[in-house]
Amino acid sequence: MEETKIILDEKEMPRQWYNINPDLPKPMDPYLSPQTMKPATPDELNVIFPMDLILQEVSQDRYIDIPDEILEIYSMYRPTPMFRAKRLEKALGTPAKIYYKYEGVSPAGSHKPNTAIAQAYYNKKAGIKRIATETGAGQWGSALAMACNLMGLECTVYMVKSSYDQKPYRHIMMETWGANVIPSPSNQTHAGQQMLAENPGHPGSLGAAISEAVEDAATHEGTNYSLGSVLGHVLMHQTVIGLETKKQFEKINEYPDVMYGCVGGGSSFGGVAFPFVVDKMNGKDLQLVAVEPSSCPTLTKGVYAYDYGDTAKTAPIAKMYTLGHDFVPAPIHAGGLRYHGDSPLVSLLHHEGIIDAISYKQLSVFDAALQFARTESIIPAPESAHAIRAAIDDALKCKETGEEKNIFFLLTGHGYFDLGAYEQYMSGKLEDDEYSERAEEEALAKLPQV
Repeated sequence: MEETKIILDEKEMPRQWYNINPDLPKPMDPYLSPQTMKPATPDELNVIFPMDLILQEVSQDRYIDIPDEILEIYSMYRPTPMFRAKRLEKALGTPAKIYYKYEGVSPAGSHKPNTAIAQAYYNKKAGIKRIATETGAGQWGSALAMACNLMGLECTVYMVKSSYDQKPYRHIMMETWGANVIPSPSNQTHAGQQMLAENPGHPGSLGAAISEAVEDAATHEGTNYSLGSVLGHVLMHQTVIGLETKKQFEKINEYPDVMYGCVGGGSSFGGVAFPFVVDKMNGKDLQLVAVEPSSCPTLTKGVYAYDYGDTAKTAPIAKMYTLGHDFVPAPIHAGGLRYHGDSPLVSLLHHEGIIDAISYKQLSVFDAALQFARTESIIPAPESAHAIRAAIDDALKCKETGEEKNIFFLLTGHGYFDLGAYEQYMSGKLEDDEYSERAEEEALAKLPQV
């Protein structure tokens, strides 16, 4: 019998993170200070980030050792399993082999603890007492709440209001771990007050929540800001996923022909794809495909330009694919993918043609999620279901052509806190998301002049 689960021993867990900086096809454009419009200095970034993370952001070391304290917590759930989706293959009648790596086995139910634990550790080491952050669907907020609890830190989470209302059990989960969760925009920051004054019914966005969290961190002693995606050190912490995936394919003497991952800010996609990027750059026949929602099509419809990382223009300015910092996506259930920009590293690789990108509408994504749940039995997070949709479509093409290829996708987490969305879909009440080109044009008109 062919293996269903490809399992690594705890001793095989990566002891180093992979840093893609020295292997990029060209140097990344520097982050800019929103105050001076010049390259941000370490001292400016140190207002909200610990110096260890700033140094990781610019490091040219290909591998960075993972501290023992972090490895000890990682060992609670890592290495994570990779599965052969045999039942899905059979249901599709495809000659392709479908593999997925499942990050939902972490205590928080997603891939997010891989960086949350690291960021909490380095902040604790720097003497920080409290961390402020944002969260979309709540996966990141849950992970940081868990990590802060383990490290003895306080945690304040600004949660996008539409997701706060859609997923009540997510913020209850964070509060169980001791976090203070605030629906965003809120009246507790100047940025939030201004947004509510302009739009009292503001559904919230990741850009808005980031603004509130950054302001909170910058204006309170002993508080730092923590970001769950986008930045280079975040994606580097996530490379434990891709490094394990490589070992798992080696164990069965296979290699993927195509890899799919959902993309909002880029952390999970970068985490699984980056260790494979060098193979592709060295001539390996491999497709790396980022999958995003049609309502927030940053890579597929955005522009590659410098833009603010948040709505209030307080976070560093980054060169990335963006829809404009004022762009507010439709309140889809894949709240973790509703970010106007994308990781500068993922954006650079997409701009250089090393990774591809596609997008899907909400209903087709939930159709794939249901098909996966009814064959493989795991109910996937709506974010992950974007990658599942792409994998299923590819497998169906193989059914037509007879191609026997290895299709891989990353299952970033479970959807057990998203059952309200599944109920809406199964009862026919879930609507396809809308995308406004006019809203994007208006937002892009406000890009900083760099």
